[in-house]
Amino acid sequence: MRQATISRTTAETAISATLNLDGTGFYDVQTGVGFFDHMLEQLARHSLIDITLRAKGDLHIDDHHTVEDCGIAIGQALAKALADKRGIRRYGECALAMDDAQVRCALDLSGRAYLVWNVEFPTAKIGAFDTELVREFFQALSTHGGITLHVDQVHGINSHHIAEAAFKAVARALRVAVEADPRKGDAIPSTKGML
Repeated sequence: MRQATISRTTAETAISATLNLDGTGFYDVQTGVGFFDHMLEQLARHSLIDITLRAKGDLHIDDHHTVEDCGIAIGQALAKALADKRGIRRYGECALAMDDAQVRCALDLSGRAYLVWNVEFPTAKIGAFDTELVREFFQALSTHGGITLHVDQVHGINSHHIAEAAFKAVARALRVAVEADPRKGDAIPSTKGML
């Protein structure tokens, strides 16, 4: 089974994240940030990656450290579970529509972290959640997961829909990228022989 657990404790957060890449989309997420929990549940459900996550952060300051550090932990767990990436498809893409919003994602599990983020939220908050933290999460996920990640908003007038479409698009692209490629066996998907 391609599974990994990362435990990460700093002066700002204490996080434990367990991922199973061959899951069914099961989630058990508790961060103390309601909207963010909802987004991580979408990430699990639509990627078919099981995610169990517990986070305790300095929410009396704001949500920033908790959201960013969850991205770090999930990215590290993803990289650990993928190991040398033998037999995976490596690339994934999705154009996802959610009501008024459409968000496209293309990603490469290359080991080379790079985020291209072309998403604009019409509001600064979704309820009490700062919309700028959506990018912070994906920056941390990309950096610590070794993912080349492109996220592009095509349409959208509702901040909730835009954020959810972004999480779902990334999830669906990840679902494809981490899957076993039946034509490649246990080959590493690179002409370099390693990723």
